[in-house]
Amino acid sequence: MIVIQPKIEERGEQQYVGIRTQAAGSEFRKVIPQLLGEVFAWLGKQGIAPAGAPFMRYHVINMTAKMEVELCVPVARALTGDGRVCPGVLPAGRYAALVYVGPKNGRKGNAVLVDWAKEQGIEWDAWDAENGHAFRARYETFLTNPDEEPDQAKWETEVAIRLADEQPTKG
Repeated sequence: MIVIQPKIEERGEQQYVGIRTQAAGSEFRKVIPQLLGEVFAWLGKQGIAPAGAPFMRYHVINMTAKMEVELCVPVARALTGDGRVCPGVLPAGRYAALVYVGPKNGRKGNAVLVDWAKEQGIEWDAWDAENGHAFRARYETFLTNPDEEPDQAKWETEVAIRLADEQPTKG
């Protein structure tokens, strides 16, 4: 698996529109294109261009059950949704991120980032929720346009997780 070295960076707030759902990891291959298609169609009807690459936001992770996720497209300004497509905001802050290659490497890419952060003593902006582990902002951005690169083995995806505002001090 090809992974670009993890890094920490400051990111600004990002407005988006998306559709939130619950899905098991095994359902992602169907859910991702279906819901992104709906979001892109909605934006097209509104005459609004995307302001960046689409992404999947993980609100709650539970590897043994359905996860709470949202399929999103960045926009340049806050919008009003229609009940199905809803506005959202990725909060500003410090994020740890890396890029992995190939659609089957998502779990591995996430594991590399999580393990690296653990070695660095980094804590996430996250908490235990009733249905799993919740994150203020954890998402995967689909950097490769499948219309331009049909070979999935070459697709690049960035995973980014917001860091807790207060980090433990090493002493």
